[in-house]
Amino acid sequence: MKTIDFSSIKTLNGLDVKGKRVLVRADLNVPVENGEVADATRINRVLPTINALRENGAKVIVLSHLGRPKGERSPETSLRPVAAKLEELIGAPVRFFDDCIGPDVKEGLQSLEEGDVAMLENLRYHKGETTNDMDFSKELAALGDIYVDDAFSSAHRAHASVEAIAHLMPSYAGLLMMAEIDAVGRAIEDPKRPVMAIVGGAKVSTKIDVLSNLATCMDVVVVGGGMANTFLHAQGVNVGNSLYEPDFVDTVRDVAAKAKESGCEILLPVDEVVAKQFAPGTEWKVCDVNAIPSDMMVLDQGPKSIERLKERLAGMKTLLWNGPLGAFEIEPFGKGTLALAHQAGKLSREGKLISVAGGGDTIRALNMAGVADDFTYVSTAGGAFLEWLAGRQLPAVAALASRRVAPPPSKTMAA
Repeated sequence: MKTIDFSSIKTLNGLDVKGKRVLVRADLNVPVENGEVADATRINRVLPTINALRENGAKVIVLSHLGRPKGERSPETSLRPVAAKLEELIGAPVRFFDDCIGPDVKEGLQSLEEGDVAMLENLRYHKGETTNDMDFSKELAALGDIYVDDAFSSAHRAHASVEAIAHLMPSYAGLLMMAEIDAVGRAIEDPKRPVMAIVGGAKVSTKIDVLSNLATCMDVVVVGGGMANTFLHAQGVNVGNSLYEPDFVDTVRDVAAKAKESGCEILLPVDEVVAKQFAPGTEWKVCDVNAIPSDMMVLDQGPKSIERLKERLAGMKTLLWNGPLGAFEIEPFGKGTLALAHQAGKLSREGKLISVAGGGDTIRALNMAGVADDFTYVSTAGGAFLEWLAGRQLPAVAALASRRVAPPPSKTMAA
């Protein structure tokens, strides 16, 4: 991946937005149930940018997608409930428009006053959004004076509102976007060493590129979950009735070869927690990794493995975490994940570790352990987080770094 010059990305610091129409691309793809937002996490994450712009006199116009309507309108993919929730959270009216382009939208936005907030309807009601259509991008750009991208979780999509538009108007990274770039980007591309990556999950096939890339740039890669079984199987270990992917033996051997060539150590479990079935209340036991019964399945890493990981983690300066070590959803198969999470949280609180985590299961596990707030940064990005771990360039970030137009800053913005 071509390295992005982060220093070329313009931020809100020093930007004069007073009286300007500012298009803010957010990722407000949140769950909506019975016409109401069920989880406002993503809305809360973009509030600092919206509030900073409002306080500095901007006319804020929020853009987002919701779901995958594929160019067709539907009540369940309307952003109207999201606008209502945003209005509640900022404590000020949010004017909602029933479309995101067109003469009615353009005319209606002319009446916005300084500090006002408007939200446009789902961008994906227009097929030009997902096809990165330049004409659609130009219609969006015509609605504002300045563009602010605060949707890191959509940064891996080359869509009109995150990629093409950044080349058409003065473009800046929002506060959330820069927080993600600083935390995730630098932890991957310029980490304080030694650096450890924990990669968990059920299948190697879903994270081949992630494992391949991290094997070339990390000092230690911990493989957890069902993926570890495939690595063990490739080494000749009998993993019993455990989930593993025999078709990917050559793949994990290639990853191991890359790691060896790069001086990266791959850590696999030395003991395991096994059971005959994955169900609450089932009988379980701990056994050596070379003594897994043929009728039992691996559901977590054992105590010796976890103690070894905790000891190794204590010597690290940076941690990247994506995916649990075991089937943490049911006790006691989350003990390994939660114990390591507590250790990472403790080291982070003490200022000894820069810890960056991402992915839905990882966040859930950190919340279960009560240490999410102790981590240096927890990314809600999902796909974009994985794409960066895989070493791929993110179109939206690249567009901000190579933007073609920008006015000179003239006033310090309070962020």
